[in-house]
Amino acid sequence: MRRLSGVLLACAIVVIPALSLGHGDLFAQTAPQKTLFTGDVVIQAFAINPDKTADYEQIITKLKEALLKSEAPEAKQQLAGWKVIKNAMPNPDGTNVYTHIISPVVKTADYSVMNNIYSSVKDPAEQKAVYDMYRGALKAALFVIQGPMVADLSK
Repeated sequence: MRRLSGVLLACAIVVIPALSLGHGDLFAQTAPQKTLFTGDVVIQAFAINPDKTADYEQIITKLKEALLKSEAPEAKQQLAGWKVIKNAMPNPDGTNVYTHIISPVVKTADYSVMNNIYSSVKDPAEQKAVYDMYRGALKAALFVIQGPMVADLSK
């Protein structure tokens, strides 16, 4: 009798929670994390693997296309203020530094490269391919600097 009650208890512990989950809960995903900036200007730099600069530049092109297609009103403002430069010389380890300069910052806008691309690329297989290309190109995020404009020497 003790063995039977032990088996029933074990089944209840395993089966009841499994049956109580809705199908949506099995595959639920958390919302992607947004990249928001609070400063007036942002400078961020990334080290890109030497043999993957073309891939990274393709990601930047996809980002631009996604923002151009976006119906979000802040997307056009993001495009107007987001510049990317490539360092003229590679680092001693061969990596290339790409620096993103964002001015002015749209404080309510998501600056996540992947979130913006995913907003226009809906096919999961294509999303994975883009993500894999991005991760393969990126060696390291080097820094993010953001803050208020202290002086504008052009004025």
